[in-house]
Amino acid sequence: MSRWKSSVLHEGEGNIRSVKWRGHLIAWANNMGVKIFDITSKQRITNVPRDDISLRPDMYPCSLCWKDNVTLIIGWGTSVKICSVKERHASDMRDLPSRYVEIVSQFETEFYISGLAPLCDQLVMLSYVKEVSEKTEREYCARPRLDIIQPLSETCEEISSDALTVRGFQENECRDYHLEFSEGESLFYIVSPRDVVVAKERDQDDHIDWLLEKKKYEEALMAAEISQKNIKRHKILDIGLAYINHLVEKGEYDIAARKCQKILGKNTALWEYEVYKFKEIGQLKAISPYLPRGDPVLKPLIYEMILHEFLESDYEGFATLIREWPGDLYNNSVIVQAVLDHLKKDSQNRTLLQTLAELYTYDKNYGNALEIYLTLRHKDVFQLIHKHNLFSSIKDKIVLLMDFDSEKAVDMLLDNEDKISIKKVVEELEDRPELQHVYLHKLFKRDHHKGQRYHEKQISLYAEYDRPNLLPFLRDSTHCPLEKALEICQQRNFVEETVYLLSRMGNSRSALKMIMEELNDVDKAIEFAKEQDDGELWEDLILYSIDKPPFITGLLNNIGTHVDPILLIHRIKEGMEIPNLRDSLVKILQDYNLQILLREGCKKILVADSLSLLKKMHRTQMKGILVDEENICESCLSPILPSDAAKPFSVVVFHCRHMFHKECLPVPSMNSPAQFCNICSAKHRGPGSAILEMKK
Repeated sequence: MSRWKSSVLHEGEGNIRSVKWRGHLIAWANNMGVKIFDITSKQRITNVPRDDISLRPDMYPCSLCWKDNVTLIIGWGTSVKICSVKERHASDMRDLPSRYVEIVSQFETEFYISGLAPLCDQLVMLSYVKEVSEKTEREYCARPRLDIIQPLSETCEEISSDALTVRGFQENECRDYHLEFSEGESLFYIVSPRDVVVAKERDQDDHIDWLLEKKKYEEALMAAEISQKNIKRHKILDIGLAYINHLVEKGEYDIAARKCQKILGKNTALWEYEVYKFKEIGQLKAISPYLPRGDPVLKPLIYEMILHEFLESDYEGFATLIREWPGDLYNNSVIVQAVLDHLKKDSQNRTLLQTLAELYTYDKNYGNALEIYLTLRHKDVFQLIHKHNLFSSIKDKIVLLMDFDSEKAVDMLLDNEDKISIKKVVEELEDRPELQHVYLHKLFKRDHHKGQRYHEKQISLYAEYDRPNLLPFLRDSTHCPLEKALEICQQRNFVEETVYLLSRMGNSRSALKMIMEELNDVDKAIEFAKEQDDGELWEDLILYSIDKPPFITGLLNNIGTHVDPILLIHRIKEGMEIPNLRDSLVKILQDYNLQILLREGCKKILVADSLSLLKKMHRTQMKGILVDEENICESCLSPILPSDAAKPFSVVVFHCRHMFHKECLPVPSMNSPAQFCNICSAKHRGPGSAILEMKK
């Protein structure tokens, strides 16, 4: 401390067991406790006494280490103290040292302490362990422990613990172990009589090594991905491949195949290698859902190999792959041929046929695809036709389409008349009149005139397959021959249709007679007579009904508003019993009363409207009419007003706005003293019949 001269810092308290010097502070331990000496002030600043004086200091020596320039860690027996050297405030100094020591943490451990070392804000502790044998119940020396602990104010938390296997640990004592550390390299040396163990902090590579050793491949892969910038000895791909191999060995083929997507990424060579590996173990089906389909793309042979595998054992799986995989991944013709070979053994297999149709579609062989879809009655057939404009291919397959779904087929054919003509469709359906009717009926509903050349044919079709729509067709069509329609309806005894045709052809009497005789329906007969509004028809109806009491009742109830009921009542024979006669007569009187009321109401409305319009016309005619230099005389065509306003003049202006010089109008005669507009009176007596005269 002063050149080469020795200085005694302390003596008289037994052997010095440990000395640690850092910066301006020296700490040492003897049999009594731990002393700290400040070189700057050349003073001893503290004495930390030994806690457990029952332990021999030579057998359980004190362990000292400096964490930093002002923090001392003391381990003795089972006790740990962390001391902090602090500066004393000037006002508190007096005769005391300038520094003092404060114990910031103190706790007990389970085992005897052989050494201490700092590790960031944690502690590395080497412990001497004694355990009791269960058999002999005697204490024996166990393997020493190296623990990492987190010190707290009055206790500690164990972070990790390792038991060290050193030679001769059974004979060693607490004093035989020492712990030293190299601060710059984070290395720790555990010294025993026969071994020196070097400990260092584990890095991520060490962690991954441990995980791989424990076969925790998924955790190892995750750790490598998280710390990929820090790992030096491992590669993510290698760990991933090892993981896949591990899963395959365990028989978890589906998980292994799923992991290939993430691990292999876009490496086509590795993908192909793994596919062949799965083939060797007979698990191509497991990897098929996860094969890359876009970026990257493998060799076509790989995809074909998997498709052949499914084709041999699983038709449904094969069909699923064909639907999901783009058609350019494999050689389409090779797969088509393979499917055809299988169809030779099972020609009616719907799954294979549908898949073959899809393959033909990928290959743009739409004709063959369409034929298969029609055979299978597949719902996508119409979509296929629209999408690929296959109308030229279906001209000879119209019957098949109609048999499959006549509604959709007809809509499609009518929507694309420019591609398949009406004539062509009708010709193709010639042998299937029921389908021909469906097509022509929908055509007629869309446009009454487009299929007019087939209206004559449609009469027979409606009569045969759709009688309820025959009458509406006859009413709406202006192109069907009435004689032909009448002939067909009479042959089939279609009374309602025959009545309509007879009335349309002007033979109302025959139509009425048929209603009365064939239908025996007075209400329909009355309705028919109302529609025709023909007095002679009413006369025929009365004559036919006069000897039929039920008909007379119907006429009395309905005739009142169209024919004078007296004509019917006078013709009823005396003594004839007519059901509900009184009610019918009351109804006639009520109807007559109602007519009188309606007429009176209408008359009132008419009178009120006439008066209102007359007043309006009067107000209008009372208004003045502008006459200026631009107006001309309608007779002589000269300006209506003279150029010299001082001269007297006389102008006649009619309400029709035509103007004349008075001298240009004809002189009224004795028979017709009133004057009229020459222009308007030539047409009729209208607004020009009134007159205004302007004089000056």
